[in-house]
Amino acid sequence: MPNLEPANKSLMSRNQQQNSRIIFKISANIACAILLVFAGCKKSGQALQKQQAYEIDKSYSRGPLTVHLRADKNKITIADTLWLEFETVISPGYDVNMPKVDKVLESFGIVDWQNPGGRLDVNNNIVSTYRYRLEPFISGKFPIPAFTFEFLDSNEQTGKTYQLETEPVDIEVTSLLGEQRGKLTIEDIEDVVDIPAKPVWWLLLPALAFAGGSSGLWLYLRRKKIKEAVRIFRPAHEIAYARLQALINQDLIKAGKVKEFYEAISDILRHYIEDRFELRAPERTTEEFLFEIRDTGVLTQDHSKSLAEFLTHCDLVKFAKHSPTNEQIQHTFDSAKNFIEQTKSQIKQIDVTDKIETAQPLSAGGA
Repeated sequence: MPNLEPANKSLMSRNQQQNSRIIFKISANIACAILLVFAGCKKSGQALQKQQAYEIDKSYSRGPLTVHLRADKNKITIADTLWLEFETVISPGYDVNMPKVDKVLESFGIVDWQNPGGRLDVNNNIVSTYRYRLEPFISGKFPIPAFTFEFLDSNEQTGKTYQLETEPVDIEVTSLLGEQRGKLTIEDIEDVVDIPAKPVWWLLLPALAFAGGSSGLWLYLRRKKIKEAVRIFRPAHEIAYARLQALINQDLIKAGKVKEFYEAISDILRHYIEDRFELRAPERTTEEFLFEIRDTGVLTQDHSKSLAEFLTHCDLVKFAKHSPTNEQIQHTFDSAKNFIEQTKSQIKQIDVTDKIETAQPLSAGGA
């Protein structure tokens, strides 16, 4: 019988060499993948740093307000977008109103909008940031126009406002053709050719249908993306002021609907407390709600007493058929407005994207 041991050893040696080559290839591929991941992370970090850099950064100050106007580029192509940022820094006790950017811009369109919310700096100033991603309409040199910021002392009863205005900033929008644009020439038309005797327009119908469907789908997805990206936030007191103004416009007292008036104003104040202090006021009875207020300690003793008197008086009218005098009705409205004014805050922002309400300032005369 032939001796197979040398052949077996040779076969095992070849198998070991083949396995070693496979392991080496796998290890090399893993090493390359790790290097690519690190390279990608490095590039991502560099891209993020580049995105956070601003080629335009200007500051404007007046009294308690400072406005920073920033733009990431001062020169873009017609196919690029531009990030415009406003950062307001206002001292405690003051309120600032942002300008209507979409009403002022003429040469740019807004394709994205961000508001990360307010924060406090080391000096307890309120810092708010608004970012807008803009796209140009045509090429040329166009200014980012001047914007007017209004601010007022929240403790001043007169409601006098002050203004701070920025300066225009020029942005250059270049054509995609670049320097070759001036060298373009129009070629002569070719010789006249005969039109086929039989029309072939029906062959274009599938292409036209596909083009129309694709365009419609693109517009729908683009509008949907913009709608999802733009979120609107407002302070709880602005929402409450808007509801009080709407209540005044209904003129329920003149129509003899006193009970409906008290139900509405009580509901307005309860929803304000829910938005401002994150308490479930609308779903609870007055007794349960007042007990929770005392337990959490979010209100001062004076504010808790004022709120208890307000809600108790509203319950008398709503459930005990109490008929208030005109003086009591006016006092009820003033109490609600004063409570909101004394407890308002710019820090707590409510998402009102799906239920936009336009807040109108109330006069000192009340209802």
